[in-house]
Amino acid sequence: MTVPVPLHAPQLRIPATYMRGGTSKGVFFRLEDLPAAAQLPGKARDALLQRVIGSPDPYGKQTDGMGGATSSTSKCVIISPSTRPGHDVDYLYGQVSIDTDFVDWSGNCGNLSTAAGAFAIHAGYIPAERLREDGPCVVRIWQANIGKTIIAHVPVSGGQVQETGDFELDGVTFPAAEIVLEFVDPADEGEGEGGGALFPTGNLVDELDVPGVGTLEATMITAGIPTVFVNAADIGYTGTELQPAINEDKAALAKLEAIRVAGALRMGLIKAAEEALKRQHTPKVAFVAPATAYTSSAGKAVEAGDIDLVVRAMSMGKLHHAMMGTAAVAIATAASIPGTLVNLAAGGGERNAVRFGHPSGTLRVGAEAKLVDGQWTVTKAIMSRSARVLMEGWVRVPSDSF
Repeated sequence: MTVPVPLHAPQLRIPATYMRGGTSKGVFFRLEDLPAAAQLPGKARDALLQRVIGSPDPYGKQTDGMGGATSSTSKCVIISPSTRPGHDVDYLYGQVSIDTDFVDWSGNCGNLSTAAGAFAIHAGYIPAERLREDGPCVVRIWQANIGKTIIAHVPVSGGQVQETGDFELDGVTFPAAEIVLEFVDPADEGEGEGGGALFPTGNLVDELDVPGVGTLEATMITAGIPTVFVNAADIGYTGTELQPAINEDKAALAKLEAIRVAGALRMGLIKAAEEALKRQHTPKVAFVAPATAYTSSAGKAVEAGDIDLVVRAMSMGKLHHAMMGTAAVAIATAASIPGTLVNLAAGGGERNAVRFGHPSGTLRVGAEAKLVDGQWTVTKAIMSRSARVLMEGWVRVPSDSF
């Protein structure tokens, strides 16, 4: 007897958790829960994550997936027990392009780093004897994309992750429990003119030639995530812009992308301009200005006297609605080093913390930097975020999609 062949591929059920971390959201997986073909890097893994998120979507909406059609919500995370001494888990982050066919693995997501620590406890990767009945649990995370250590201080109540609380984070509607993150030795070790130094060109400020734009002063730094900082005034902005002012202006987006490409070339991240199309996650571009009063996207008045400077940053080709966590590390580090554009915008001098204004409000970040043998190094950057499980269970994807 002939066995009928199914005409349609069934859907697979894959255990997953949907989490908010900081001002981002993503789909979290335990490595061992992924289909065998997706447990290793490659086309199958990328295709699976794209299908989960709903990409590539020429409509730009990700309607047929878990993504939210923004750079802050088109993300996947894979967590696994760490084989690296002194670490609890490995954290791998994929930035899924919304409308084009690729997953960017070139950098970290600082916001979802917050959720990675909480997820490690939720997923059972932290031994029960490490969990105090009440109090913080220290989770040591190996950030596998960039090879760095992140220490998450996750609050625990009743032996479980505490998710509710009164910590308010601008850019997130509701308060939650505070999670403190330490980014240890956050300078990137990638190649560049400076051979992987904190400042790849070897300079605190460079003259950056940008085709079609002109020559701009720029601070290019590799702390947290490779970032190109320019002065807002030099590109025709005040640093108080909200998303519509940039994201609805095609000329503005093109100008900022040209700066990003020029910075990527100067930092040695790419060898040809066309390579930037497949490296949209890094570097970031941010523009800074001295403290200025403005009204946030939520209608909140931000007073100049309450902040040290204003910063706006681009993520995946759009102005971010708040601030990426990794870019906040770059801001903290650059602000702590006298002479960078970020430091000068904040008023100059030595400082180990700044509060900056972003489109959704304000954020305080700190960094410990020092000059060693004529080279600046950063030992640690610190910031507070929050995280919460939004949904847990299974995601479903067609079995022939990867």
